[in-house]
Amino acid sequence: MTFATAPFLEGLMKNKTKAVYDKYNIKWGYFFISIWVIGFILWYLIPMIASLVFTTLDFNLATPDKNQFVGLQNWGRIFLDPEVLPSIYKVFSFAMISLPITFLFSFLVSVLMNTKNLMGRSVFRALFYLPTMVPLVAVVLIWQGVLNNQAGWINLFLENVLHIKAIGADGIRWLNDPKIIYFTYTLFGLWGIGNSMLIFIAGLQNVPAQLYEAATVDGAGPFRQMVHITVPIITPIIFYNLTIALIGLLQYFLVPYVLNNGSGAPEGKTNFLMVYFYRQSFNYFNMGYGATLAWMIFLIAFVLTLMLFWSSKKWVYYGGSDK
Repeated sequence: MTFATAPFLEGLMKNKTKAVYDKYNIKWGYFFISIWVIGFILWYLIPMIASLVFTTLDFNLATPDKNQFVGLQNWGRIFLDPEVLPSIYKVFSFAMISLPITFLFSFLVSVLMNTKNLMGRSVFRALFYLPTMVPLVAVVLIWQGVLNNQAGWINLFLENVLHIKAIGADGIRWLNDPKIIYFTYTLFGLWGIGNSMLIFIAGLQNVPAQLYEAATVDGAGPFRQMVHITVPIITPIIFYNLTIALIGLLQYFLVPYVLNNGSGAPEGKTNFLMVYFYRQSFNYFNMGYGATLAWMIFLIAFVLTLMLFWSSKKWVYYGGSDK
């Protein structure tokens, strides 16, 4: 072997070893991802396909042996059902109240939790996040007691401390007054802002401190820094939280179900689309029509998400991009 061919053979052996090593890693990568793929196929893809098949059937759980193919009749029934459009309207009416309040409150709390001069920031962050660890059913039951119009401590505080009429027949009925029921449900949401707060804090901590220092030298106050520096830089975080919140509102179900057993009380104001879907599917056992309603919810969420992605080109700033 000459000195000229030795480096060549050495490099060849290194390349061969690297190829074997890469092939070994790829196999292990496929093995670990296969667990997720199997779970996705079993618990997501197959049920989705089955529900899509159900949309073409007149399938009733009470008489599963008598199902029959009806084609697109279930989709046509949606346009003729007098309860579908009102339920969609109620979802968006609730979203118009809940989304801005919850979103703004979550952002302002995250700004406060990110303030360097705040003592015990870690403790406060943990306290704001802890409610998200409580099961939602327990949360609803807790608030049901807190907002009781006779013995709830909020009404007792309003009556005895602020001298506002809150107890009795003419008092504040947080859970039974159709005029304020959406604000009551929004109050539940304010108690559970922990996840969005942490995401906002992560975004706020990635804002370069040099920008604030330069803005301070130029005479910009906290409000101008917030509007012209903080908000534009964390627009990807705002976009993410907004998308998640919007999809969550379209699937809003557990609170009205636990409080009113999905009856739509008070006065039908909480007969949201998911509540109506549940009633059709599991109270009336109309699984074919219920599956169609579920796919309609999915399509509405899909269209709204596409609209958000389209609008993001005009207001979301990504660092390093040309825009």
